[in-house]
Amino acid sequence: MTGLERGSVAARRLLAPMLTAVLLAGCVVGPDYQTPIMAMPANWSGQKPTMPAQPARLSKWWQRLRDPELNTLVEEAVAGNLDVATAKAKIREARASYRQSAGTLLPSADGSGSASRNKSAETTSGSDATYSEYQAGFDASWELDLFGANRRGVEAARYGLNASQEELRSTLLTLVGDVASYYTQARGYQARIALARRSAASQRQTAELTRTMAQAGTATAADVAKAMGQAASTEAAVPTLEASYTQAVHRLAVLAGRPPASLNERLKRVAPIPAPRLPMPTGIPADLLLSRPDLRMAERQYAQYTAKIGQAEAARYPSVSLTGDISTAALKLGDLGKNSSIGWSFGPTLSVPLFNAGQLQAAVEFAKAQRDQYFIAYRSSVLTALEDVENALVLLSQERIRIAKLASSAKSYGEAASLEGSLYKAGETSLLDVLDAQRSLYSAEDSLLQSRVLLATNYIALNKALGGGWDGAVDSAKPEIVDVKAGPRLASKPAS
Repeated sequence: MTGLERGSVAARRLLAPMLTAVLLAGCVVGPDYQTPIMAMPANWSGQKPTMPAQPARLSKWWQRLRDPELNTLVEEAVAGNLDVATAKAKIREARASYRQSAGTLLPSADGSGSASRNKSAETTSGSDATYSEYQAGFDASWELDLFGANRRGVEAARYGLNASQEELRSTLLTLVGDVASYYTQARGYQARIALARRSAASQRQTAELTRTMAQAGTATAADVAKAMGQAASTEAAVPTLEASYTQAVHRLAVLAGRPPASLNERLKRVAPIPAPRLPMPTGIPADLLLSRPDLRMAERQYAQYTAKIGQAEAARYPSVSLTGDISTAALKLGDLGKNSSIGWSFGPTLSVPLFNAGQLQAAVEFAKAQRDQYFIAYRSSVLTALEDVENALVLLSQERIRIAKLASSAKSYGEAASLEGSLYKAGETSLLDVLDAQRSLYSAEDSLLQSRVLLATNYIALNKALGGGWDGAVDSAKPEIVDVKAGPRLASKPAS
């Protein structure tokens, strides 16, 4: 029997256990992931059960604030924000990890080659012989995934990739909401600064009138001092408001990935406080499970750590690897690959865990504890999301009531201040009544402006709570740094 025939017989003898191993490769251990069923309320607390809930309109919700500058800032922030760039890098990391895990399911192969010059002493003649030797080889191995350890690893990596994609969407949601909120605050501070200056100018006019009356003998120097003091007190609010406005603009610039002062000139021109269109549809609570990216991320992380239990469990079972190699050696390069110089080997390797002092079982319990933590985190995220929406609904509805009352109050105080001013000029009322009316008017108008900011801010918070974020395309495949000259080359001196 030739060597080739003997090799064929040996291969056939190994065929049966190989087929058995391949069939066993369809087996997996550990729990299979099941999507959790969460008990959700049928309606929001402010909804009428008899009225069908209209689905929330979350796509580009910030455009319903009707401010073109805000729309532009949102787009610029999505393109330049550094937290978004970090989230995109995490997606690339998770994608590469998934490819690494998927590679464990396939065989691996390596080639090798060598050439050497040798010298040996011939014992019969006492002379030395010098010769060349050439070798080439091909090695292959394949770990049979008998109990699904590698497949569970691929499953966990796929869930991890899903979670990183949802993390990017969650980052974008937070970013859009923050840009809208800080922009609204900046416009609110501008309006309050303008109000303070108008009110102080009106109060200074009253002080000048009082000075004129004092010269005529119908008012005192104390009256003039009181009027001037109130005007100065109103003007004192301007620096604080200016500082708050500047901080909001700086935050907007940083959110867009720019230096803090880069938007100062652009936003210097005063614009109205964004006014939302109300009421807005909110859908039903169960919609949050699909619309909130943070909930989807928490659910994917729970799935990922469920798969890791199977990985830990599979380590407690036997493993089988198939290895093989072909090698050839010759004294001349042209003789490589000839039958007389070829050798090969092929066979399975069985590894059975016998004793490890409970380490493998502890690893399974560790994985289960981690899975439980992520399940609890998912449930907690759902409850927090429900709380966010309920709070935003209450704040928005109550602020609408408050803003109506403040508008009525400001109107009444405006009428009172106008009447008191006319009576004061006619000498029919005291300066204290005029100053009190002006102070009350300024306070009412300032509170009204703050309420308008809060109304818009609560509208933004409600859209965030419902899961409204950026739904446009985001390219996560492009790296932040493009390396050049990354291939083999002579080492250069590192830059100091």
